[in-house]
Amino acid sequence: MLLVGPLLSVSPAADGPAEAVSVEVKKIWDQGQHNAFTDLVRHRDRWYCVFREGKAHVSPDGSVRVLTSSDGDHWESAALLSSPRGDVRDPKIVVTPGGPLMVVAAIAIPDGAEKKIHQSVVAFSDDVKTWSDWHDVGDQNFWLWRVLWHGDTAYGIGYETTAEKSTRLYRSSDGKRFETLVETLFDEGYPNETGIVVEPDQTMLCLMRRDGEKANGQFGVSKPPYTEWTWNDIGTRIGGPQLIRLPDGRHVAAVRLYDGRVRTALCWLDPATGKLEEFQVLPSGGDTSYPGMVFHEGRLWVSYYSSHEGKTNIYLAKVVLPAAK
Repeated sequence: MLLVGPLLSVSPAADGPAEAVSVEVKKIWDQGQHNAFTDLVRHRDRWYCVFREGKAHVSPDGSVRVLTSSDGDHWESAALLSSPRGDVRDPKIVVTPGGPLMVVAAIAIPDGAEKKIHQSVVAFSDDVKTWSDWHDVGDQNFWLWRVLWHGDTAYGIGYETTAEKSTRLYRSSDGKRFETLVETLFDEGYPNETGIVVEPDQTMLCLMRRDGEKANGQFGVSKPPYTEWTWNDIGTRIGGPQLIRLPDGRHVAAVRLYDGRVRTALCWLDPATGKLEEFQVLPSGGDTSYPGMVFHEGRLWVSYYSSHEGKTNIYLAKVVLPAAK
């Protein structure tokens, strides 16, 4: 088992609200040359963290490392998933309705003259050590960023990786065959990475990264059957968004922020407007972001990566949030 780093206590954001936030952060993996792009899930009383491991932020050798832990402190590698087709990037891990774990990723396939074809893929496992082959899903060059299971249906938003920049909403009943639900979901600027949740009243919320000349993030809201959406500009640039709804009804967004100092931060999200209020900076800087979040036993558990200690490593934060007002 691997216990990489000591526990660190972290202070709240200096310019954030004066609420009591208790945070412990530990480095849980540093063995790859470049360790990045995380996600986190708890399943059958164990923790699972996935991320890309490769020689660099962009390199042809990217593979998916799967870590597991019984207590969130001591971690061990359970699997390393690669593909002869190319660089396996940005994995997300979810629990399917039937129980198997599902990893969603994209393979950057070399296509000559430094061009790449992006193919979204999924793999499944019952025991986390043995995984199925990768299954191609969605449309080629639409990067299925994250999958959310809501009941027996999986939803995911893919973003276009060619010169035409747009996003597309997919759904699936088995996690292997995804059909297009909304052909053009949002196409202003360069929309891409997303975090999505479904509210108790079935409303779907989406926090979306946007790059290019219009670089402010977007916040989308839709009612079933999720074919009509309303979008608001959140007024700030974000990266690697993930979104979670707490049991008390509050919403936390984990994002990379760019305003002056690059950092991975926790923010309250106002579901009426999509506006973010930063309340906690995690130890981070440089090459950082792509968090996973789980709320468990009164604490928010956050996986993320950062290069603030000299190279990109994987960190786990345990956050005790202030009580709702």
